[in-house]
Amino acid sequence: MALAETTRETPLGVGEAQRGGEFGRWVSRHALILLLGVFMMIFPAIANDFFLRQIAGWTMILGMIALSLMFLGGYGGMVSLAQMTVAGVAGYMIAVLGVSSLPKVSFFWPWWVAAPLAIVIAVAFGTLAGALSARTEGIYTIMITLALATSFFYLALQNWPIFNGFNGFTTIPAPHFFGVKWGDPVPLYYMILFFAALSYVVVLYVSRSPFGLALQGVRDNPRRMEAIGYNVTAHRIAAYAFAAVIAAIGGILLVWQNNQISPFSVDVAVVINLLVIAVVGGLGHPIGPFIGAFIYVMLRTFALDALVAVGLDGRRFQTLIGLGFLVIVLFSPDGVVGLWRRWVTRVGATNGRSGR
Repeated sequence: MALAETTRETPLGVGEAQRGGEFGRWVSRHALILLLGVFMMIFPAIANDFFLRQIAGWTMILGMIALSLMFLGGYGGMVSLAQMTVAGVAGYMIAVLGVSSLPKVSFFWPWWVAAPLAIVIAVAFGTLAGALSARTEGIYTIMITLALATSFFYLALQNWPIFNGFNGFTTIPAPHFFGVKWGDPVPLYYMILFFAALSYVVVLYVSRSPFGLALQGVRDNPRRMEAIGYNVTAHRIAAYAFAAVIAAIGGILLVWQNNQISPFSVDVAVVINLLVIAVVGGLGHPIGPFIGAFIYVMLRTFALDALVAVGLDGRRFQTLIGLGFLVIVLFSPDGVVGLWRRWVTRVGATNGRSGR
């Protein structure tokens, strides 16, 4: 009897130990991200409005939009140059449907009507982009999505009745509800942080879901996935739709942060910058786009002052940004995340050898 009770209790104890070990390993793998999350929560207590808006705000918003590109490229093998355009569609729609400085153009609907409709329209555009490019691969996908991005830029630039031409829209306020003015620096920061963290967690979850695993199978061997019964085209289009949701939310947050949008918010240079952000950060993990966005924002913000400080022409700051990105990509084709992983592996191997 005692032996039977011991036999029944042992697997339970082993299972609890295994779960405890798995939890410990999960915490150790994600320790830096957890610490980063804690730091971001208390960041407003130590930072001024400039760092909240121009550094942290821009980093998280660009990281979100680049995250949508990373999801398509990293998990689906589809490099889409239309993600900034999806964000721009959402941004323009929040200006057209909501409140702006142009009462003859904007509908002045409340934000809780305008924002969901803007997301729906942007997701429809992103899904259309997916439907047009889902049956292509490689350079053809890039060219189709780039053509869509360029077409929307010129449409916004030359269309005055709907998009107000090259002037765009100004005075687009963030919402005000629950007694909070969400356009103020600290509330806006926490709103952006909430959606950035939510996007990261959701992408991480979806990548490990049956859909995400099937999408990775489509990326690696589409013919085999189709042979065993998966609809390759449908998975790709669904991936575009999912990525468009993230990009659309990022586009609305970008407009609320800047209180304006114009065609130059979605021109080809911005589209290429977003691709660079995703590649430099690393297409292999959802945290990569946020790292790339942080590097880009820091270089864009302080490169001009750094050049002037050493006596060089400040107008060459774009060259400094390009050189910085080039160095990172040359040393690590899989971006900063790849550099970090290789360093951790090397340190672990060194510690293992020294332990023996």
